[in-house]
Amino acid sequence: MIIGVPSEIKQGEFRVALTPAGAHALVADGHQVLIEQSAGEGSSITDEEYSEAGASIVDEAEEVFELAEMILKVKEPIGPEYKRLRRDQILFTYLHLASSEELTRAVLDAGITGIAYETVQTADRRLPLLEPMSEVAGKMSAQVAGECLQKHSGGRGVLLGGVTGVAPAEVVVVGCGTVGASAIKVAAGMGARVTAFDINTQRMSYLDDVYGAAITALYSSPFAVAEAVALADVVIGAILIPGTRAPHIITEAMVKTMRPGAVIVDVAIDQGGCVENIRPTTHAEPTYVEHGVVHYAVTNIPAAVPRTSTFALTNATLPYARKIAGMGVEEALREDAALAQGLNVIGGEIKFPGVKEAFPHLDN
Repeated sequence: MIIGVPSEIKQGEFRVALTPAGAHALVADGHQVLIEQSAGEGSSITDEEYSEAGASIVDEAEEVFELAEMILKVKEPIGPEYKRLRRDQILFTYLHLASSEELTRAVLDAGITGIAYETVQTADRRLPLLEPMSEVAGKMSAQVAGECLQKHSGGRGVLLGGVTGVAPAEVVVVGCGTVGASAIKVAAGMGARVTAFDINTQRMSYLDDVYGAAITALYSSPFAVAEAVALADVVIGAILIPGTRAPHIITEAMVKTMRPGAVIVDVAIDQGGCVENIRPTTHAEPTYVEHGVVHYAVTNIPAAVPRTSTFALTNATLPYARKIAGMGVEEALREDAALAQGLNVIGGEIKFPGVKEAFPHLDN
Protein backbone atom coordinates (compact mmCIF):
# COMPACT_ATOMS: atom_id res chain seq x y z
CA MET A 1 0.00 0.00 0.00
CA ILE A 2 1.10 3.58 -0.61
CA ILE A 3 0.84 5.51 2.65
CA GLY A 4 1.02 9.30 2.66
CA VAL A 5 1.84 11.69 5.49
CA PRO A 6 1.17 15.36 4.67
CA SER A 7 2.20 18.33 6.75
CA GLU A 8 -0.46 19.48 9.20
CA ILE A 9 -1.85 22.88 8.21
CA LYS A 10 -4.19 23.64 11.12
CA GLN A 11 -3.11 26.80 12.92
CA GLY A 12 -0.52 26.07 15.60
CA GLU A 13 -0.29 22.37 14.72
CA PHE A 14 3.30 21.09 14.84
CA ARG A 15 2.70 17.37 15.24
CA VAL A 16 3.16 14.84 12.45
CA ALA A 17 1.31 11.56 12.03
CA LEU A 18 4.32 9.23 11.80
CA THR A 19 7.81 9.01 13.29
CA PRO A 20 10.82 7.68 11.36
CA ALA A 21 10.54 4.46 13.38
CA GLY A 22 6.94 4.12 12.22
CA ALA A 23 7.95 4.75 8.62
CA HIS A 24 10.69 2.13 8.94
CA ALA A 25 8.20 -0.47 10.20
CA LEU A 26 5.77 0.18 7.34
CA VAL A 27 8.54 0.04 4.72
CA ALA A 28 9.82 -3.20 6.26
CA ASP A 29 6.28 -4.57 5.81
CA GLY A 30 6.63 -3.91 2.09
CA HIS A 31 4.70 -0.65 1.83
CA GLN A 32 5.70 2.68 0.29
CA VAL A 33 5.69 5.69 2.62
CA LEU A 34 5.47 9.23 1.24
CA ILE A 35 6.32 12.12 3.57
CA GLU A 36 5.67 15.71 2.56
CA GLN A 37 8.83 17.77 2.70
CA SER A 38 9.40 19.29 6.17
CA ALA A 39 6.31 17.55 7.61
CA GLY A 40 8.29 16.52 10.70
CA GLU A 41 10.07 19.81 11.22
CA GLY A 42 7.65 21.02 13.90
CA SER A 43 8.37 17.85 15.90
CA SER A 44 12.14 18.23 15.40
CA ILE A 45 12.26 15.37 12.89
CA THR A 46 14.28 15.97 9.73
CA ASP A 47 13.60 14.78 6.20
CA GLU A 48 16.93 12.97 6.36
CA GLU A 49 15.69 10.88 9.28
CA TYR A 50 12.67 9.81 7.25
CA SER A 51 14.81 9.06 4.21
CA GLU A 52 17.17 6.94 6.27
CA ALA A 53 14.13 5.02 7.53
CA GLY A 54 13.17 4.21 3.94
CA ALA A 55 10.46 6.81 3.30
CA SER A 56 10.29 8.93 0.16
CA ILE A 57 10.19 12.73 0.52
CA VAL A 58 7.79 14.56 -1.81
CA ASP A 59 7.61 18.30 -2.39
CA GLU A 60 3.92 19.09 -2.16
CA ALA A 61 0.87 18.00 -0.21
CA GLU A 62 -1.06 17.62 -3.47
CA GLU A 63 1.31 14.85 -4.52
CA VAL A 64 0.93 13.05 -1.21
CA PHE A 65 -2.87 13.08 -1.47
CA GLU A 66 -2.83 12.20 -5.17
CA LEU A 67 -0.61 9.12 -4.82
CA ALA A 68 -1.48 7.73 -1.39
CA GLU A 69 -4.04 4.99 -0.85
CA MET A 70 -4.06 5.73 2.88
CA ILE A 71 -3.50 9.16 4.40
CA LEU A 72 -2.17 9.32 7.95
CA LYS A 73 -2.82 12.64 9.67
CA VAL A 74 -3.02 14.04 13.17
CA LYS A 75 -5.90 16.50 12.86
CA GLU A 76 -9.06 16.50 10.80
CA PRO A 77 -8.88 17.93 7.27
CA ILE A 78 -9.60 21.64 6.93
CA GLY A 79 -10.78 23.74 3.97
CA PRO A 80 -7.85 23.51 1.53
CA GLU A 81 -7.57 19.75 2.12
CA TYR A 82 -11.19 18.89 1.34
CA LYS A 83 -10.71 18.93 -2.43
CA ARG A 84 -7.67 16.64 -2.15
CA LEU A 85 -9.65 13.74 -0.68
CA ARG A 86 -10.99 11.08 -3.03
CA ARG A 87 -13.42 8.18 -2.96
CA ASP A 88 -10.93 5.31 -3.08
CA GLN A 89 -8.83 6.70 -0.23
CA ILE A 90 -8.53 5.78 3.46
CA LEU A 91 -8.16 8.65 5.92
CA PHE A 92 -6.84 7.61 9.34
CA THR A 93 -6.74 10.55 11.75
CA TYR A 94 -8.57 12.37 14.54
CA LEU A 95 -11.83 13.32 12.82
CA HIS A 96 -14.18 14.71 15.51
CA LEU A 97 -17.01 14.79 12.96
CA ALA A 98 -19.79 15.33 15.49
CA SER A 99 -18.46 18.81 16.23
CA SER A 100 -18.52 20.08 12.63
CA GLU A 101 -21.26 19.77 10.00
CA GLU A 102 -19.00 21.40 7.40
CA LEU A 103 -16.31 18.76 7.88
CA THR A 104 -18.86 15.95 7.90
CA ARG A 105 -20.34 17.17 4.62
CA ALA A 106 -16.86 17.41 3.11
CA VAL A 107 -15.84 13.83 3.92
CA LEU A 108 -19.23 12.51 2.80
CA ASP A 109 -18.96 14.39 -0.48
CA ALA A 110 -15.43 13.05 -1.00
CA GLY A 111 -16.63 9.49 -0.37
CA ILE A 112 -13.53 8.54 1.61
CA THR A 113 -13.25 5.76 4.15
CA GLY A 114 -12.74 7.78 7.32
CA ILE A 115 -11.42 5.97 10.38
CA ALA A 116 -11.25 8.18 13.46
CA TYR A 117 -8.56 7.65 16.07
CA GLU A 118 -10.88 8.93 18.79
CA THR A 119 -13.58 6.27 18.31
CA VAL A 120 -11.38 3.16 18.06
CA GLN A 121 -12.55 1.34 21.19
CA THR A 122 -11.63 -1.99 22.75
CA ALA A 123 -14.07 -4.43 24.37
CA ASP A 124 -13.20 -3.06 27.82
CA ARG A 125 -14.16 0.46 26.60
CA ARG A 126 -10.60 1.75 26.35
CA LEU A 127 -9.85 4.35 23.68
CA PRO A 128 -6.27 3.35 22.84
CA LEU A 129 -5.64 5.99 20.17
CA LEU A 130 -7.14 8.82 22.17
CA GLU A 131 -5.49 7.99 25.48
CA PRO A 132 -1.95 9.27 24.74
CA MET A 133 -3.20 12.67 23.56
CA SER A 134 -5.74 12.79 26.38
CA GLU A 135 -2.91 12.30 28.84
CA VAL A 136 -0.91 15.10 27.24
CA ALA A 137 -3.93 17.43 27.08
CA GLY A 138 -4.92 16.65 30.67
CA LYS A 139 -1.48 17.34 32.07
CA MET A 140 -1.17 20.50 30.00
CA SER A 141 -4.61 21.72 31.09
CA ALA A 142 -3.34 22.16 34.63
CA GLN A 143 -0.17 23.84 33.40
CA VAL A 144 -2.00 26.34 31.20
CA ALA A 145 -4.54 26.99 33.96
CA GLY A 146 -1.68 28.01 36.21
CA GLU A 147 -0.40 30.39 33.57
CA CYS A 148 -3.86 31.81 32.86
CA LEU A 149 -4.30 32.53 36.57
CA GLN A 150 -1.35 34.91 36.42
CA LYS A 151 -2.32 38.59 36.45
CA HIS A 152 -0.56 39.41 33.18
CA SER A 153 -2.70 36.72 31.53
CA GLY A 154 -5.91 38.27 32.87
CA GLY A 155 -6.25 35.92 35.82
CA ARG A 156 -6.86 36.47 39.52
CA GLY A 157 -3.16 36.49 40.33
CA VAL A 158 -3.32 33.22 42.29
CA LEU A 159 -0.44 30.74 42.47
CA LEU A 160 -1.81 27.28 41.74
CA GLY A 161 -0.05 25.63 44.68
CA GLY A 162 -0.12 28.57 47.08
CA VAL A 163 2.78 29.29 49.46
CA THR A 164 3.40 28.96 53.18
CA GLY A 165 0.56 30.65 55.03
CA VAL A 166 -1.48 31.32 51.86
CA ALA A 167 -4.20 29.05 50.49
CA PRO A 168 -3.64 27.29 47.16
CA ALA A 169 -5.94 27.65 44.17
CA GLU A 170 -9.30 25.88 44.15
CA VAL A 171 -9.36 23.63 41.06
CA VAL A 172 -12.51 21.86 39.87
CA VAL A 173 -12.12 19.00 37.37
CA VAL A 174 -15.33 17.81 35.69
CA GLY A 175 -14.84 14.32 34.28
CA CYS A 176 -12.25 11.85 35.59
CA GLY A 177 -11.28 9.82 32.54
CA THR A 178 -7.77 9.99 31.11
CA VAL A 179 -7.92 13.78 30.64
CA GLY A 180 -9.36 14.46 34.06
CA ALA A 181 -7.09 12.03 35.90
CA SER A 182 -4.05 13.56 34.21
CA ALA A 183 -5.20 17.07 35.12
CA ILE A 184 -5.74 15.97 38.72
CA LYS A 185 -2.27 14.42 38.85
CA VAL A 186 -0.56 17.66 37.84
CA ALA A 187 -2.81 20.07 39.74
CA ALA A 188 -2.65 18.06 42.98
CA GLY A 189 1.07 17.52 42.47
CA MET A 190 1.55 21.29 42.29
CA GLY A 191 -0.31 21.67 45.57
CA ALA A 192 -3.71 22.91 44.35
CA ARG A 193 -6.88 22.01 46.25
CA VAL A 194 -8.71 19.76 43.79
CA THR A 195 -12.39 18.81 43.64
CA ALA A 196 -13.15 16.18 41.00
CA PHE A 197 -16.55 15.23 39.61
CA ASP A 198 -17.68 12.08 37.81
CA ILE A 199 -20.68 9.76 37.64
CA ASN A 200 -18.56 6.59 37.66
CA THR A 201 -18.35 5.58 41.31
CA GLN A 202 -15.65 2.99 40.59
CA ARG A 203 -13.50 5.73 39.07
CA MET A 204 -14.11 7.96 42.07
CA SER A 205 -13.16 5.12 44.42
CA TYR A 206 -9.93 4.63 42.48
CA LEU A 207 -9.08 8.33 42.79
CA ASP A 208 -9.80 8.22 46.52
CA ASP A 209 -7.43 5.25 46.86
CA VAL A 210 -4.67 6.99 44.90
CA TYR A 211 -4.92 10.51 46.33
CA GLY A 212 -6.66 10.08 49.67
CA ALA A 213 -7.32 13.43 51.32
CA ALA A 214 -5.28 15.28 48.68
CA ILE A 215 -8.42 15.62 46.52
CA THR A 216 -12.17 15.52 47.00
CA ALA A 217 -14.01 13.23 44.58
CA LEU A 218 -17.75 13.95 44.33
CA TYR A 219 -20.64 12.46 42.39
CA SER A 220 -21.53 14.81 39.56
CA SER A 221 -24.91 16.52 39.71
CA PRO A 222 -25.86 19.96 38.35
CA PHE A 223 -26.36 21.29 41.88
CA ALA A 224 -23.01 20.03 43.22
CA VAL A 225 -21.10 21.19 40.13
CA ALA A 226 -22.70 24.64 40.30
CA GLU A 227 -21.69 25.03 43.96
CA ALA A 228 -18.08 24.08 43.25
CA VAL A 229 -17.76 26.17 40.08
CA ALA A 230 -18.87 29.32 41.92
CA LEU A 231 -15.97 28.96 44.35
CA ALA A 232 -13.34 27.79 41.87
CA ASP A 233 -10.23 29.59 40.72
CA VAL A 234 -9.92 27.06 37.89
CA VAL A 235 -12.46 24.81 36.17
CA ILE A 236 -11.15 22.08 33.85
CA GLY A 237 -13.73 20.49 31.55
CA ALA A 238 -12.78 16.90 30.74
CA ILE A 239 -16.00 15.29 29.51
CA LEU A 240 -15.89 12.73 26.71
CA ILE A 241 -18.56 10.64 25.04
CA PRO A 242 -16.70 8.88 22.20
CA GLY A 243 -17.59 10.25 18.78
CA THR A 244 -20.47 12.34 20.14
CA ARG A 245 -20.76 16.04 20.83
CA ALA A 246 -19.85 16.82 24.45
CA PRO A 247 -22.80 17.66 26.73
CA HIS A 248 -22.94 21.11 28.36
CA ILE A 249 -22.22 20.13 31.95
CA ILE A 250 -21.10 23.67 32.85
CA THR A 251 -23.83 26.13 31.93
CA GLU A 252 -23.40 29.80 31.11
CA ALA A 253 -25.34 30.59 34.27
CA MET A 254 -22.67 28.75 36.27
CA VAL A 255 -19.90 30.68 34.51
CA LYS A 256 -21.57 33.96 35.49
CA THR A 257 -21.25 33.01 39.18
CA MET A 258 -17.46 32.65 38.97
CA ARG A 259 -15.17 35.31 40.40
CA PRO A 260 -13.47 37.84 38.08
CA GLY A 261 -10.18 36.45 36.81
CA ALA A 262 -11.12 32.81 37.39
CA VAL A 263 -10.13 30.42 34.61
CA ILE A 264 -11.92 27.80 32.50
CA VAL A 265 -9.95 25.27 30.45
CA ASP A 266 -12.31 23.21 28.27
CA VAL A 267 -10.37 20.21 26.97
CA ALA A 268 -13.59 18.86 25.43
CA ILE A 269 -13.65 21.72 22.91
CA ASP A 270 -12.61 19.45 20.02
CA GLN A 271 -15.94 17.66 20.58
CA GLY A 272 -17.89 20.91 20.85
CA GLY A 273 -17.01 21.73 24.46
CA CYS A 274 -18.66 20.91 27.78
CA VAL A 275 -19.03 24.59 28.72
CA GLU A 276 -22.20 26.08 27.28
CA ASN A 277 -20.77 29.44 26.16
CA ILE A 278 -17.35 28.19 25.04
CA ARG A 279 -15.95 28.85 21.56
CA PRO A 280 -12.79 27.40 20.01
CA THR A 281 -9.49 29.25 20.27
CA THR A 282 -6.01 28.71 18.83
CA HIS A 283 -2.47 28.59 20.15
CA ALA A 284 -1.94 32.03 18.57
CA GLU A 285 -4.84 33.48 20.60
CA PRO A 286 -5.58 30.85 23.25
CA THR A 287 -7.84 32.81 25.59
CA TYR A 288 -10.68 35.29 25.71
CA VAL A 289 -12.57 36.86 28.61
CA GLU A 290 -16.32 36.50 28.97
CA HIS A 291 -18.37 37.29 32.09
CA GLY A 292 -15.05 38.31 33.65
CA VAL A 293 -13.73 34.73 33.35
CA VAL A 294 -10.66 33.71 31.30
CA HIS A 295 -11.66 31.02 28.80
CA TYR A 296 -9.01 28.71 27.28
CA ALA A 297 -10.40 26.54 24.47
CA VAL A 298 -7.57 25.48 22.18
CA THR A 299 -8.74 22.58 20.02
CA ASN A 300 -5.30 20.96 19.65
CA ILE A 301 -3.67 21.38 23.04
CA PRO A 302 -1.02 18.63 22.55
CA ALA A 303 0.40 20.54 19.56
CA ALA A 304 2.21 22.75 22.07
CA VAL A 305 4.51 19.81 22.87
CA PRO A 306 4.68 18.27 19.40
CA ARG A 307 7.69 16.02 19.74
CA THR A 308 6.37 14.27 22.85
CA SER A 309 2.90 14.08 21.28
CA THR A 310 4.10 12.78 17.90
CA PHE A 311 6.07 9.92 19.42
CA ALA A 312 3.27 9.01 21.84
CA LEU A 313 0.70 9.07 19.03
CA THR A 314 2.72 6.88 16.66
CA ASN A 315 3.29 4.35 19.45
CA ALA A 316 -0.48 3.94 19.63
CA THR A 317 -1.56 4.24 15.99
CA LEU A 318 1.18 2.26 14.24
CA PRO A 319 -0.14 -1.26 14.99
CA TYR A 320 -3.51 -0.30 13.52
CA ALA A 321 -1.97 1.43 10.49
CA ARG A 322 0.13 -1.68 9.81
CA LYS A 323 -2.97 -3.87 10.06
CA ILE A 324 -4.93 -1.70 7.59
CA ALA A 325 -2.01 -1.56 5.16
CA GLY A 326 -1.27 -5.26 5.42
CA MET A 327 -4.80 -6.69 5.29
CA GLY A 328 -6.62 -3.99 3.39
CA VAL A 329 -9.23 -1.87 5.11
CA GLU A 330 -12.21 -4.20 4.70
CA GLU A 331 -10.45 -7.25 6.13
CA ALA A 332 -8.82 -5.21 8.90
CA LEU A 333 -12.21 -3.86 10.00
CA ARG A 334 -13.72 -7.35 9.97
CA GLU A 335 -10.82 -8.86 11.91
CA ASP A 336 -10.39 -6.14 14.55
CA ALA A 337 -13.53 -5.15 16.44
CA ALA A 338 -11.80 -2.20 18.12
CA LEU A 339 -10.68 -0.79 14.78
CA ALA A 340 -14.18 -1.31 13.37
CA GLN A 341 -15.46 1.11 16.02
CA GLY A 342 -13.26 3.74 14.37
CA LEU A 343 -15.14 3.64 11.07
CA ASN A 344 -17.06 6.91 10.87
CA VAL A 345 -17.81 7.31 7.16
CA ILE A 346 -17.44 5.22 4.01
CA GLY A 347 -18.54 5.82 0.43
CA GLY A 348 -20.63 8.86 1.33
CA GLU A 349 -22.44 7.18 4.25
CA ILE A 350 -22.21 7.89 7.96
CA LYS A 351 -21.44 4.74 9.94
CA PHE A 352 -20.78 5.99 13.48
CA PRO A 353 -23.91 6.39 15.65
CA GLY A 354 -22.72 9.55 17.39
CA VAL A 355 -22.23 11.33 14.07
CA LYS A 356 -25.65 10.15 12.85
CA GLU A 357 -27.17 11.54 16.04
CA ALA A 358 -25.41 14.88 15.58
CA PHE A 359 -26.46 15.27 11.94
CA PRO A 360 -29.52 13.10 11.21
CA HIS A 361 -30.30 15.19 8.11
CA LEU A 362 -26.99 14.07 6.56
CA ASP A 363 -27.59 10.38 7.19
CA ASN A 364 -28.31 8.38 4.06
